[in-house]
Amino acid sequence: MLVDLHIHESKYSLDSHVSLEKIVEEAKRKGLDGIAITDHDDMQIKDEAETLSKKLNYPIFVGVEYLTLEGDIVAFGIDEVPEGRIPAQEFINLVNAAGGVCISAHPFRNNNRGLENNLNTIRGLAGIEGFNGNTDKLSNLKAFETAKKLGIQAVGSSDAHHQHAVGRFATKLPFTVANVKELIKAIKTNECIPMIYVDGIYKEIEKN
Repeated sequence: MLVDLHIHESKYSLDSHVSLEKIVEEAKRKGLDGIAITDHDDMQIKDEAETLSKKLNYPIFVGVEYLTLEGDIVAFGIDEVPEGRIPAQEFINLVNAAGGVCISAHPFRNNNRGLENNLNTIRGLAGIEGFNGNTDKLSNLKAFETAKKLGIQAVGSSDAHHQHAVGRFATKLPFTVANVKELIKAIKTNECIPMIYVDGIYKEIEKN
């Protein structure tokens, strides 16, 4: 199952320029089997996403991109976002205790919002964005190599804020999932594969 694990829609992520409906339209066009909406520090889209998902019979998973004191983390499995900023390790512990998963978002992007070298000391991450559609190639490569070094699976995500960018990178899950609980289970297998959209199809990045 191919899923883009990190997308922003315009209603609750003010830096985004694409609606939830247009995100789904683009995802379907590119052949994605589902999408995840991970707005900045906000999960208010949950009810709207659930309604649209049922209407279209298309999986829409809602998580969050939360800015910790050390950098951004994409999380699934929590119902509320912490008030204010807390340390990355505290946030990861909170999410894991709730049965969720955390993924380091664009760890080496040059905007002071990635975990960077904190990856070496932080524990409990389920994945690292080895390939982020809003991040330059060298920073992505560093993230991918760091993931391999640390023994943490690399995933692919578009981090899209515009329609055309949806699905630029995606993640191949080891089995089909229908809700966030099942998505978390799939991510926890540590068998996810980052994918890239090239010439109208998705390819495993390690084979390019």
